[in-house]
Amino acid sequence: MTLDDYILQHTSPEPDYLYRLWRATNLQTVHGRMASGHLQGRLLKMLVQMIRPRNILEVGTFSGYSAIAMAEGLTADGHLYTFEINDEMEDFTRPWIEQSPVADKITFIIGDAMTEAPRLGIAFDMAFIDGDKRAYVEYYETVLPLLRPGGFILADNTLWDGHVVDQAYDHDRQTAGIEQFNDLVARDPRTEQVILPLRDGLTLIRKTNTPLPMEGLGERP
Repeated sequence: MTLDDYILQHTSPEPDYLYRLWRATNLQTVHGRMASGHLQGRLLKMLVQMIRPRNILEVGTFSGYSAIAMAEGLTADGHLYTFEINDEMEDFTRPWIEQSPVADKITFIIGDAMTEAPRLGIAFDMAFIDGDKRAYVEYYETVLPLLRPGGFILADNTLWDGHVVDQAYDHDRQTAGIEQFNDLVARDPRTEQVILPLRDGLTLIRKTNTPLPMEGLGERP
């Protein structure tokens, strides 16, 4: 038995619907490993239950696994808005979301979260960033003003298969995007943060109650 097997055996099981979605994602999409899966899905649900957000913003729906997992943890008046920029995923993802047990708690939008999310006019209590790694800094600077003070951002893939500490990947644009994001968040006085070495790295970021201006901090070279 591997340590990963042991961890999953001692973690609450994923619902059958999510297991079937995970299998379908891996069988029918090119990048199936991008789905959150059992362990991260249970963590996302529990974090939602702990934070008790009324509104969640998700950047990057992919197959809908993480959206459904988070929606499972919402209270009766909670809602999740999830954006997917790749319209080729819609035919796969929309039926899985709309037929899920939490469909009434999810609004699935095909479009760019950086332009469309601010137009919703919603103050979010929690956000999950899992989109294009090259744009993580831009996602962060878009999401942070939409988040109420004391709210949380979860950012996925922030260890990026360990590439963030491997000089062989210094010129890879996705690695560079994650590194710039991690460096920005680590020195941002508007937030406090911790990286969890879960799967590919999950950063928990809390917006402080007294945000400070950071002129030029979000600019990319």
